[in-house]
Amino acid sequence: MRIFGVTSRRIIVATIFATIIIFSAPLIVTSTIALTIAFTLASTMAKIEVQGHRGARSVLPENTLAAFQYALEAGVDTLELDMGVTNDGVVVVVHDQKINPIICEYKNGEPINDELWIHQLSLQQIKSIDCGSRINPRFPKQKLLPGSTIPTLAEVFQLIKNSPLDNAKTVLFNIETKSNPEIPYAQPMPEDFVKAVLAVVNEYNMVERVCLQSFDHRTLIEAHHQAPQILRSALFEESPANWVLAAQQAKAQIVSPNFQLLDAESVITMQQAGLRVIPWTANTAEQWQSLIDLGVDGIISDDPKALLEFLGR
Repeated sequence: MRIFGVTSRRIIVATIFATIIIFSAPLIVTSTIALTIAFTLASTMAKIEVQGHRGARSVLPENTLAAFQYALEAGVDTLELDMGVTNDGVVVVVHDQKINPIICEYKNGEPINDELWIHQLSLQQIKSIDCGSRINPRFPKQKLLPGSTIPTLAEVFQLIKNSPLDNAKTVLFNIETKSNPEIPYAQPMPEDFVKAVLAVVNEYNMVERVCLQSFDHRTLIEAHHQAPQILRSALFEESPANWVLAAQQAKAQIVSPNFQLLDAESVITMQQAGLRVIPWTANTAEQWQSLIDLGVDGIISDDPKALLEFLGR
């Protein structure tokens, strides 16, 4: 049985909690209020947006088509990914602004010893690199997929378009412009970066399913200028003096901070201002429960399948 998208097991737990309240404080909490609390707890867990970080990098090599397929099959609400632009103008899905030699190598097995900046390579050069044969030391249980290459954004959209899965018609995309104003040669200018991304988004008719996120808020402001209808999320590694003002200045409707930066007051303040709060990157049950208790709107996780199971979905 599922009520509000939550399994009966979690409803039972919530109901037990309500019963304890009823019998421990009968003069303060009525049974009606207690049951309301129980169903509110269950409903809150059901509404948490689950985002697969770089697909599901605790399980499969990050930002690969296989990782996105895994996350889709797991039932995520949103696929989270990163973007760079090649020197021939192709939007590719990759986290680091230069090839990461820890998790990538040449297809012939040779290690990568040079600094290979994404924006200084052609798509053909990038496709000559294997990012599925080396285990990420941060995720020792990750399954290797030799021969996996860095996909283009178009290839990710096409994967979803071709999928027979029901949720392929509804899954959302949280796509990050990897941009650092202190390294101007590592990416296009914000105007050109956003233009390149929007060209692919529009080609695949994904405007209503895409959220553009970035630590470089210049790209969010530019996205607001070029396509005001597209959803925007401001990423934060440190707490700003004023969360709401920082989001407004970035033209963002979503605030996405390191999960360790949040407390109950900041979450309530942002939500009362009409902002959604979706932190990164929480990977344990303890962390998930803490964020649920804070009332966040979504959670970005490297292990989205485990998070979905934790939520009873």
